[in-house]
Amino acid sequence: MLRAKESNLPRSLGQKKLNVIVIILDGLRKDHIGAYGNDWIQTPNMDALARESLRFTRAYPESMPTIPARRAIHTGMRTFPFRGWVPQKGDPIRLYGWQRIPEDQTTLAEILRPAGYETLMVSDCYHLFKPSMNFNREFTVDRRIRGQETDAYQPYWSTPKERLKEYVVKGLNGENLEGKLQQYLANTAQRHSEEDWFAPQVFRTAAKLLEGVSQRQPFFMVLDSFDPHEPWDPPRQYVELYDKNYDDLEPITPAYGKRDYLSDRQLKRMRALYAGEVTLVDHWLGHFLNKAKELALMENTVLVLLSDHGMALGEHGVTGKLSYKMGPEVTDIPFLLRHPEGKGAGQTSEYFASTHDVGPTILGMLGLKPPTPMDGQNLGVLLDGQEPAPRTYFTLSYNKHVLARDDRYVLTCRNDGAEAKLYDSQTDPAQLHNIADNHPEIVKQLFEYVLKDAGGGPLPIYES
Repeated sequence: MLRAKESNLPRSLGQKKLNVIVIILDGLRKDHIGAYGNDWIQTPNMDALARESLRFTRAYPESMPTIPARRAIHTGMRTFPFRGWVPQKGDPIRLYGWQRIPEDQTTLAEILRPAGYETLMVSDCYHLFKPSMNFNREFTVDRRIRGQETDAYQPYWSTPKERLKEYVVKGLNGENLEGKLQQYLANTAQRHSEEDWFAPQVFRTAAKLLEGVSQRQPFFMVLDSFDPHEPWDPPRQYVELYDKNYDDLEPITPAYGKRDYLSDRQLKRMRALYAGEVTLVDHWLGHFLNKAKELALMENTVLVLLSDHGMALGEHGVTGKLSYKMGPEVTDIPFLLRHPEGKGAGQTSEYFASTHDVGPTILGMLGLKPPTPMDGQNLGVLLDGQEPAPRTYFTLSYNKHVLARDDRYVLTCRNDGAEAKLYDSQTDPAQLHNIADNHPEIVKQLFEYVLKDAGGGPLPIYES
């Protein structure tokens, strides 16, 4: 008789087959979670989940931002080096790698549904809903919650221009913050209680689905929350945990560029708004996890929680996320792997973990094989005291820029190697002091890692 991984039959825990839940929290900084060392932001539910999980301390997206990172999560394949990329028709975003999942790449849902899994996705990440994308392949349930950010959900002109006077709307480099806020305020005009905010809608919807799908195990659920991505406007009680007595314009969405458009007080407020959004997400994550425990689903469910990238809140002199300012506040992400038997609970790993490891990790833990090899590694072997293939360095890319790092040094530069900046992560973990001119040999070695991961030869340079 064939073993499970050879016959593509899912593994079981006793008499129950293993379920899978993947939770993606967009824009969540690792250093804003208690389990990762933060001592001023309240994240009790993530902290409790971390105590039940293997926690990766060196996790990074293989590509950023939203869409490239999710492509890797859903397929186990690297998006970098973006060869053959062209701007997605009908989508105004012009970032390298920002495109639909290629038809020849198989998604987790396409593998798990034929293996007998009920497949569900709940998300308010409106980029996934665009006709040009195809992230909903083989999900039997695809619940979309509309209205985030610039989602054209309600008529933008229903927001009176007078309302914009309450907010910081000064954009940089042609960024239309006023239009962005006008659309968002129109989308959220009908809120009446906390349950109407986006994170509560996502987690409450997913919790309700658990009640039904608990009778249809095994299942694979992707819970994709766009929060704590901006705009940051959590209910007032969450903001007041971190900032009170504020009487200036509300900076609920950042201009992507130099932070000097904000006063010091406004920047403090922006950080408090983001912190409040993180705590809001954590609270409703707890609602979802409590429902899973109430239904006894955590006893036979593998759970992965991670982010796609972070967010600069004044660090390196900028706000937002910028490809030429890839500091740890943008690149360092949380990554938790929970086994239903408690394997690895409370432990940490310094393995270079990434978004493209999610697919092979899940399939490996279920004893299933993908139809074609995936680029990522099965991190689940760490739970059994084994080691995945070694990674002595890691590379990632964001639009026209790349990053390479080893155990000590971090390099950021353009795709062609120009504008190189080198940091010593041991003596300068915040990456404030560029030492590239003093160590050209290290710069050269790290950039060679980039070229190696790109398959050799020069990287593609596009006009976008």
